[in-house]
Amino acid sequence: MSVAAQNSAAVPAVDQRQVIGAVFASCVGWALDLFDLFVLLYVAPVVGRLFFPSEHAMLSLAAVYASFAVTLLMRPLGSALFGSYADRHGRKGAMIIAVVGVGISTALFGALPTVHQIGLAAPIVFLLLRLVQGVFVGGVVASTHTIGTESVAPKYRGAVSGLIGGGGAGMGALLASLTYLLMSSLFPGHQFEVWGWRCMFFTGIISSVLGLFVFNSLEESPLWRKLAAEKAAKAAAQRRDGSVDIVRSPLRTLFSRDFRSILFVNLLLTIGGGSGYYLTSGYLPTFLKVVSHTPNGAAAAILMLCSIAVVIASVAAGHLSTFIGRKSAFVWIGLIRLVALPGLYLLLPTANDIVTLGASDVPAMLELTKLTNPGPFAARTRELGIFFGVKVDGRLVAMAGERMKPADYTEITAVCVHPDFRGRGYAQLLLGAVARQIAARGEIPFLHVFSDNDSAIALYRRQGMEIRRRLYVTVLGRNV
Repeated sequence: MSVAAQNSAAVPAVDQRQVIGAVFASCVGWALDLFDLFVLLYVAPVVGRLFFPSEHAMLSLAAVYASFAVTLLMRPLGSALFGSYADRHGRKGAMIIAVVGVGISTALFGALPTVHQIGLAAPIVFLLLRLVQGVFVGGVVASTHTIGTESVAPKYRGAVSGLIGGGGAGMGALLASLTYLLMSSLFPGHQFEVWGWRCMFFTGIISSVLGLFVFNSLEESPLWRKLAAEKAAKAAAQRRDGSVDIVRSPLRTLFSRDFRSILFVNLLLTIGGGSGYYLTSGYLPTFLKVVSHTPNGAAAAILMLCSIAVVIASVAAGHLSTFIGRKSAFVWIGLIRLVALPGLYLLLPTANDIVTLGASDVPAMLELTKLTNPGPFAARTRELGIFFGVKVDGRLVAMAGERMKPADYTEITAVCVHPDFRGRGYAQLLLGAVARQIAARGEIPFLHVFSDNDSAIALYRRQGMEIRRRLYVTVLGRNV
């Protein structure tokens, strides 16, 4: 049980510099922890294909989210272990070990071999590492959330708790967004699925080094020092008197009749708050990538703005609780969320999964290519390779596929989108799907494009393609 819940009124006076340092360290610690967790959410579609491959992209994505849940399930164990350690030996040591552990375990994900390299062992190793990471994540919660709030005056604890809990999470998501933007620029298109996602995880080492740098100069919270001194004095008195004090197990104390109801209420609040957060901020990177097909740069900008909004809203909600009470704040914010979350969800567009086009789709394919004119396309062109499409309400609105296959190359062809559905990222989505299909066979994707088709050239460049050669074609015909 955390000592923060006891004797909270009599906190020794501390200088302002120590208070600011403790609050800053708590925010940074929680931000680095959430940064390491959010990295996986930003690369979930890629990780799903590499570690949990399936014919249905949504099943691969679901497996990644299940692995994320595995980490969350291990957090209570980590919180119990590190919380007990923090009560006995101090918040600082627990915080350093936990943050460094999270960073190193995150970086190790970038070095993992995929299913194509070691087969079934890949997802098993991935899940085992997620379990280890979950223990350290729980340790970060146990240490960062206490040292900051224990160091400030009671009148500021609402705002500081909002700054650490929600603000730190928002800052962690902001760091992940900036990293995602940087890696998307350094590894555009298909290159991101080779090295970009690995480098996203490698940045966990940076968070470990930064954590060590910030926390080494941190002082223990004044409340913990006061209680530690009281325990030491009590132990010294017992040694002089020859008496023995029976110490109850922290877990027995936590589940005792005196604290059982408090534990239950806190569990409900944590589960409710965490569920809402991960259903919104946690799901947003996947929604932008898989459902809206938002380009990487635009998605990163949206996520950064949302992260800033989370920081502001969290501090405001925490400070509000100082004036109207913690209970009233929980009730009113909970009621607002109860209405807002379902309402906003209904306004979101639905996902359009990629489908493989067959013989029955030929009339629709001919109609679409006639309307958009991506190049020569006949009734039997589909037989030259695999074609993918996107359907909305059963109607084919976008497609792309394979055509010529010289040596170790395969041409991507017939990339087209219905005019009424342009601007939704369908071309980029299909182009990536076809390119991955070709690369999985060990072949090199290429395509042709008219030199004056600037928008198509820009799209292909974003996929990591480059202009290799200009061709001059003369079309011969005869007068009839």
